[in-house]
Amino acid sequence: MKNIRSGLTLPPTSLVLLSISSAQLGSAIAKRLFDVLSPMGVVLLRVGFAAILLLVVWQPQLNSQIRSNSRSLILFGLSLALMNLSFYLAIERIPIGIAVTLEFLGPLGVAVASSRQLLDWVWVLLAAIGVILLAPIGGSALNPLGVLLALLAASFWAAYILLSARVGQALPGGTGLAVSMLIATVVLLPTGVLAGGTLLLNPKLLLSGFGVAILSSAIPYSLELEALRFLPIHVFGVLLSLNPAAAALTSFLILKETLELRSIVAIILISIAAGGASSFKELLGAGSGRRR
Repeated sequence: MKNIRSGLTLPPTSLVLLSISSAQLGSAIAKRLFDVLSPMGVVLLRVGFAAILLLVVWQPQLNSQIRSNSRSLILFGLSLALMNLSFYLAIERIPIGIAVTLEFLGPLGVAVASSRQLLDWVWVLLAAIGVILLAPIGGSALNPLGVLLALLAASFWAAYILLSARVGQALPGGTGLAVSMLIATVVLLPTGVLAGGTLLLNPKLLLSGFGVAILSSAIPYSLELEALRFLPIHVFGVLLSLNPAAAALTSFLILKETLELRSIVAIILISIAAGGASSFKELLGAGSGRRR
């Protein structure tokens, strides 16, 4: 139903769901590229094209504001680079649905750490049970390194959220994100070029990398920004908690990745924890437009 005032042809909840679908589709396509190009090469293409798009849109100028916030921008860029790299290295080893679920512990941790609500410890307990179920013990077939890399991505997502708030307050619009994405590209350049070599110049791979950047960054970021104009932040955060389930479904449909029952239960528990925590904290939504 069209919103007359805003010109929206879709309700804001649908925009968030489309954003989630686009991001998870981008991850599935990226993982398919691993058969030809290493995760380090794919993440370079994804972040590099995202940086180009953001620089074209925001056209940041080197001024005193950027210089005075250079430390925060560099840290922000590092968190972007390492978050994406560790996530791609994780999904090389474990199913995407599980990696996304573990990664959500990052914003969940930020939300709970800044809370004084007793109920938030319920979300911590649910998340802890989920992590135990996903731990590569007791007959689990999960790759231990993949699990560790996904948890590392979660820690970098938490850092991203805190730095995003700092940079967003200091610089207008998407200027800080554009500059930080450029820094992230520079950080990823050596390993990406070393791992990808001349394949990075292959037109088909370049086109695929551009598609991943559009699906994982440009479309979700645009849709979420529009949705946030109309949705309360806690509702937005709850909707984002659907990401793990969406990731599991998308990877099953596209990559034929199947999950054990214990993994499905873990995804449900951590999704509930993420949604519950976001009902009280705006920080979960603050990381929405980050990377994917």
